[in-house]
Amino acid sequence: MAPSLPEGIVWPEDGRLDPQRVEAEAARPFSVYLHVPFCTVRCGYCDFNTYTTGFGPGADRASYADTALAEMRLAERVLDDAGVGGRPASTVFFGGGTPTLLPAADLARLLEGVHEHFGLSEDAEVTSEANPETVTPEYLQMLAEAGFTRVSIGMQSAVPHVLATLDRTHTPERVPQVVQWAKDAGLDISVDLIYGTPGESLEDWRTSLEAAISMTPDHISAYALVVEEGTKMGAQVARGELPTPDPDDEADKYELADEMLASAGYRWYEISNFARVEAEERASDEAGAGSALETPLAPTQLRHASRHNLAYWRDWDWWGIGPGAHSHVGALRWWNVKHPRAYAGRLGAGHSPAAAGEVLDAQTRELERVMLAVRTAEGIDIDATVARETIAGLIADGLIDGAAAVHGRAVLTLRGRLLADYVTHRLMGN
Repeated sequence: MAPSLPEGIVWPEDGRLDPQRVEAEAARPFSVYLHVPFCTVRCGYCDFNTYTTGFGPGADRASYADTALAEMRLAERVLDDAGVGGRPASTVFFGGGTPTLLPAADLARLLEGVHEHFGLSEDAEVTSEANPETVTPEYLQMLAEAGFTRVSIGMQSAVPHVLATLDRTHTPERVPQVVQWAKDAGLDISVDLIYGTPGESLEDWRTSLEAAISMTPDHISAYALVVEEGTKMGAQVARGELPTPDPDDEADKYELADEMLASAGYRWYEISNFARVEAEERASDEAGAGSALETPLAPTQLRHASRHNLAYWRDWDWWGIGPGAHSHVGALRWWNVKHPRAYAGRLGAGHSPAAAGEVLDAQTRELERVMLAVRTAEGIDIDATVARETIAGLIADGLIDGAAAVHGRAVLTLRGRLLADYVTHRLMGN
């Protein structure tokens, strides 16, 4: 069962946004997220808003694209009325669920809808997540021809018994095939890995890292498994059928990932995300080796860093399309109704699909800014309000880089990445 939506204030039925709250800034980048809520199998660890069945017209795979396009039309009107329309999307991300369960023609039609109702930057990054079992060479070629630039492949592990525990249906042999097909189509490639699965040994994790690196993808994400309440795996852990993931084991696996990926030419730019460094980028790094910063290149200078992910970590504006999707514009955040049938029903009646929302005060926005920005390799400016004793203590504890701190930036060390939440609380004076 997917988690319930947060409580919030009632959102206007027509979806209108208060112009005083959206902070109209032409320079603030804008992104679009499209949620496709369908899967063939619900993985035991997953708590995303996904469904293995359809719910009739507008809420099933065959007609979902029409409903999502209806929300785009509403979004165009709402943003224009609030004075923040006309900003072409810098990034577009199709997530899920499994977006590639929809026909490639539907994904192409949805991307064309983004172009029509929001606009697309000339160099827009356009990504779709993909389950390895749901794509073919022809499918990926169609995405590339439609304007997609990137595909994010749900690999998770290269070890069969780990995949079985996660309820993943693909075989390890399938992933290299899909990666090659994506390369042949001219797409940038990211592979997603999960570590800390119950029963996964350190050698199992090494095997998965070696397999991912051997495919030379452009980007690798490595996420620690979180066992969520309400999931199949959560129930298995509660009943004692599976052990609870061990934080020390997960720390060891993260350190191994950092070591192996760095040796293979990948640079961390956010705690869980690593981009492959090109030769010219490496030369720039070497030229800046005397810099105070541990990583002279900012994340946006890494060609293969996910710009859509950076949109979230840098407090850009974005509109989330689909059931349960969240949106953020200025000081406003809101989220859609969860169920596909309710989502389609509201849009069919000409209403906003928003369930509720919130107005973010200055204190909340500052906390989120620090919490998100500190996770990136460029870190954050050290605010004058942060006590010198706090910075000195974080340096002494080996959590932030001392040389970078002297130059006014808080940049996490490897140890600091493992304790990022603690560092955030210290920087916020808690």
